[in-house]
Amino acid sequence: MHYQSTIDPKENSLISLKDRYMNVRDKTMELCEPLNKEDFVVQPVDYVSPTKWHLAHTTWFFEEFILSKYQKGYKRFHPDFAFLFNSYYEAVGEKMIRSERGNITRPGVELIFDYRKYVDDRMCELLEDYSEENIELLEIGLNHEQQHQELLLTDIKYVLGHNPLFPPYNPQFDECTRYAPSGGWVEVDEGLYEIGHDGIGFGYDNEFSRHKVYLEKFQLRKGLVTNAEYLEFIEDSGYEDHRWWYSDAWAHIQETGLDKPLYWHKNKDGWFRYSMQGLHALNPHEPVTHISHYEAAAFAEWAGMRLPTEFEWEIASEHFDWGWRWEHTSSAYLPYPGFEKAEGAVGEYNGKFMINQMVLRGASVATSPGHARKTYRNFFHPYLQWQFTGIRLCK
Repeated sequence: MHYQSTIDPKENSLISLKDRYMNVRDKTMELCEPLNKEDFVVQPVDYVSPTKWHLAHTTWFFEEFILSKYQKGYKRFHPDFAFLFNSYYEAVGEKMIRSERGNITRPGVELIFDYRKYVDDRMCELLEDYSEENIELLEIGLNHEQQHQELLLTDIKYVLGHNPLFPPYNPQFDECTRYAPSGGWVEVDEGLYEIGHDGIGFGYDNEFSRHKVYLEKFQLRKGLVTNAEYLEFIEDSGYEDHRWWYSDAWAHIQETGLDKPLYWHKNKDGWFRYSMQGLHALNPHEPVTHISHYEAAAFAEWAGMRLPTEFEWEIASEHFDWGWRWEHTSSAYLPYPGFEKAEGAVGEYNGKFMINQMVLRGASVATSPGHARKTYRNFFHPYLQWQFTGIRLCK
């Protein structure tokens, strides 16, 4: 299995395993503190999952892959939860249709809180005598929950951002007002470069194996594209000019009427944007966000440039500030040379999604602390906007 663990049982006490586990689990609950109970169950579109579902699914992951297998005599909290809160693991059994998760009004939120405590108590018991050979599964479970922490945030933003009152999630959640754009370009010479995870620290299987790629000379902009720059594209009728768009993207525009980034609104007083702090006047200096790959590629074409490949991004990343937005690349999500899927249900984590999706690199303001690295390969369908995405130009 090419999941690299950061936990060394010989160097970490058993207490530290429990602390690490509970720190991640407590962080998820901390993200829920600004919410009302009614916020936990809403699913406005199929790709946005209710907060309650995230809380239960991440708990089910530990129950299904660790407790049910490695704690002697473990009794599942509820016989129906494996069906309700499995996501896409076909090898595990039947599951709810993704678009129907919002219909799970019962079990209620309080019972899901009880479920989390039940599993946490038993996980802490298990970690008192945890087998070294199962460390990888623990590490996957923790990183899986950190992924869902970011999804929880982007999903609840979609819920609140489509409420006609535009209620804030958290007035202290800064989406980048402190961003100071860097000028200039990173220039990288042509040559043979190594790409992929070096095996030090945690890595998902899709980051392996490390391999060589040849790159032509290129330049990558140090600063991200800002709202002001993207507004120029809009005002130049960018969404109305087929020359800038891929065929699929142009068809998507004709079908949906897409004409601006997600959460942008225009009225008689000008442009506004919904953020985690509520609806405010558009800040021209912030890096643009919540744009699809279609939009990012069209903007780059309009600007006379292009998006970087994921390999160009990785090699140049040492020379610019990243982590504000997931950055679109021109690379399709495909396996690296030597990629191997793990046996069993865990092998469904990444490999089966390697078609019809595009790679994004970096991290965002919603990424959990300690979860970002330059080799991380995020991936989404090219029409989706709801993640904290952005644009870095290449030439």
